[in-house]
Amino acid sequence: MQTFDAIVVGTGGMGAAAACHLARRGGRVLGLDRFPLVHDHGSSHGHTRLIRQAYYEHPDYVPLVLRAYAAWRDLEAASGRRLCVESGLVMAGSETGEVVPGAIASAGIHQLDIETLTPFEAEARWPVLRVPQDFRVVFEPHGGYLFVEDCVRAHAEQAVAHGADLRSGTTVYGWRAIGNDVVVDTDAGRFAAARLVLCPGSWAPDLLRLPQVPFVVLRKWLFWYRPTPANAAHFAPHALPCFAFDTRAGFFYGFPQLDDRGVKLAEHTAGRVVTDPLADGQDPEPADQSRVEAWAAAHLQGLGHDCRSRTACLYTMSPDSHFVLGLHPEHPQVAIAAGFSGHGFKFASVVGEILADLALTGMTAQPIGFLSPERFCGSGGVRSASAQVAPGNECG
Repeated sequence: MQTFDAIVVGTGGMGAAAACHLARRGGRVLGLDRFPLVHDHGSSHGHTRLIRQAYYEHPDYVPLVLRAYAAWRDLEAASGRRLCVESGLVMAGSETGEVVPGAIASAGIHQLDIETLTPFEAEARWPVLRVPQDFRVVFEPHGGYLFVEDCVRAHAEQAVAHGADLRSGTTVYGWRAIGNDVVVDTDAGRFAAARLVLCPGSWAPDLLRLPQVPFVVLRKWLFWYRPTPANAAHFAPHALPCFAFDTRAGFFYGFPQLDDRGVKLAEHTAGRVVTDPLADGQDPEPADQSRVEAWAAAHLQGLGHDCRSRTACLYTMSPDSHFVLGLHPEHPQVAIAAGFSGHGFKFASVVGEILADLALTGMTAQPIGFLSPERFCGSGGVRSASAQVAPGNECG
């Protein structure tokens, strides 16, 4: 049985980052995944992911995302790849909704650079947008997008360059804590380590061994549409930032045209429950596409219905839609990162640092107390992620 300082289970967005940071700190690291690096069976594919600072979900995320920006820039320098593009992000929604008021609140608390606009001003600046007159608009100049597959590759390449052993095609059956160590059972045999880092994505319900956290996996579809020739220039990256609309029908978002597939669109809300992440799921339900197209018809001028590509990704939802990040409540030699609920990839660069901190020292200076798995362990059930505990408190 081979022995390592740390084993990372799952080498997607979070796991590749964790392996990178563990290896950089001199550890003997094994990374295991049933799929090849950069696959389309999980949550770290589809060309792009949004990145933003004025975090409407909760202002406590802002210090983490600011550190993530810096860490992405560090990875760009180390890898020689362009990973993060600050194209700007425009968000529109009701003043009584969650998104726009939440973004404004986070920006105010953390003194972030945002601009508020009227619907008329937004449409004048970006002619393809159609904004209801009762909406409010926020423009975040430092918002933008990450090239998701390149981010995973860059972390994995850095991990290997610093000595990590990343193995694909290896299915993990389970793990056991034995004293202060951990043994991982796979179809390629058993491996032992002093520390285990679990980044299981949609396999969280089975691999985390946290029965008090009822994760739900949702399949979401991403679509690419070719603009009409007369409007193509308005959808170009230099003319249009990323965009998101919080509407009564749901929360939808998109990207400018970055390649010949066209403009990428998706719905953040809705989604179909997945009981088996390995199940086929190669075709969207008719409603998946029609909902996106109905939103586009109402709010994007000149895009049309010429769908050139599509792919599905998986959201692993926690009960409160906030991350589950910290040490395992029953096994302090196990660090976990799961339940990113469809808004986690932008944090992968800092989550890798945090997981390395937790695995090697049992604590982190990053303010993750509000994301602790311990919030689900109280007698009162799920507590709000806004109920703060001191950073690292979950580490004992």
